[in-house]
Amino acid sequence: MGSLSLEMDFEPSPRSLAMTPRSLARRRLFPNVDNKKPKVAQPGAGPRKNLQLEVMEPGLKNDGPSLDTILVNYLDTLTQRVNYHLGYPVNICYDHYASLAPLLQFHLNNCGDPFLQNTVDFHSKDFEVAVLNWFAQLWEIEKDQYWGYVTNGGTEGNLHGILIGRELLPDGILYASKDSHYSVFKAARMYRMDSETINTSVNGEMDYSDLREKLLQNKDKPAIINVTIGTTFKGAIDDVDVILETLKDCGYSQDRFYIHCDAALCGLMTPFINNMISFKKPIGSVTISGHKFLGCPMPCGVQITRKSYINNLSTNVEYIASVDATISGSRNGLTPIFLWYSLSAKGQIGLQKDVKRCLDNAKYLKDRLQNEGISVMLNELSIIVVLERPRDHEFVRRWQLSCVKDMAHVIVMPGITREMLDNFISELVQQRKQWYKDGKAEAPCVGEDIGAQNCACSYHKIDYISP
Repeated sequence: MGSLSLEMDFEPSPRSLAMTPRSLARRRLFPNVDNKKPKVAQPGAGPRKNLQLEVMEPGLKNDGPSLDTILVNYLDTLTQRVNYHLGYPVNICYDHYASLAPLLQFHLNNCGDPFLQNTVDFHSKDFEVAVLNWFAQLWEIEKDQYWGYVTNGGTEGNLHGILIGRELLPDGILYASKDSHYSVFKAARMYRMDSETINTSVNGEMDYSDLREKLLQNKDKPAIINVTIGTTFKGAIDDVDVILETLKDCGYSQDRFYIHCDAALCGLMTPFINNMISFKKPIGSVTISGHKFLGCPMPCGVQITRKSYINNLSTNVEYIASVDATISGSRNGLTPIFLWYSLSAKGQIGLQKDVKRCLDNAKYLKDRLQNEGISVMLNELSIIVVLERPRDHEFVRRWQLSCVKDMAHVIVMPGITREMLDNFISELVQQRKQWYKDGKAEAPCVGEDIGAQNCACSYHKIDYISP
């Protein structure tokens, strides 16, 4: 299969840069709808309400709005909510929707192995292989040494990576920190695997002493270890090198362990900071989510493993004239093109700039919140700012924050601007004055969750007051 170069000097057209989701909808998709003004009163920045919809029957009398009007109003609402999307790891800042929209007229299915041609022409496996080659180079593994595919998201990547480990080491025990993504524990249930949950430090990183203790307790069985490169809530990074050294110290030879790296958000960031993700180390697989740091309108991901491992999963499927080692079988053929387009448009220099800007903006947010006397934590090399949970549920919904216990977090993605952060801080500061003005309520103590030195509650503020 021919390869596609990702080194082109690619610039989105001025027309595509100028268009917004609303203008795209109004000018191209729904020409019969009045495009000069919205059809409903502007709801401001309030949370989106679920629509009360029914499937319409063509030809029957319909007293409600038309299909086009419903969709345009829906697009209006989404467009208004873009500037209040702070709590979840999705990059919604991309310009390729207009240029790639014509592809939606085709059904593209990358069924089976991406390195084998389909029996039909409606696929994008050549784009997919170009994307896989790019990530293989990023994670330092030769083209003839890896196998991979574009997944439907990080969960599928975790399911696939852990499945490879289970097939290579059928009696292996799965080790994962308690801050690992929930899909890791889902995999353990699906595959009926024995598992050990490893404690974490206050910043969310794996507790290596606890890992050591549990490895020694189960020394008679192989180890399948999920390494999280950026935990879901706190953005902590498990240290691959420390884990490898711990395995060695506990007497595990390389044929008795398998390491899967869940790098859903940070797998595209860390290579531009250090090379902690590298197949030059004895790791087995790496997965990332394509819709997170890079950005894509559909959930997707990339899974890379060693070619020598994949034979345990591959089965010949005569119906599609291919072998298949994927989880899903039929796979979205559009997502590889979106990923290829984004990588080509940005390039490594563009991604490196995104990484630096996000890290800088995360530190800016953390410092601003700290100066306002708000409990806040930011891990090194992380873009996830953890703060005290806002008291008002409506505020949480307005800014679309993710919350756990007394914590909330903001994920500073490439599309998050300083202006958005300033608006968030200003509103939070004003709201806190109302929540805590009468002294009957106090800001939550989160010392046990983010560290006493990061907690600004009335108790810890005294102990950690600045000199």
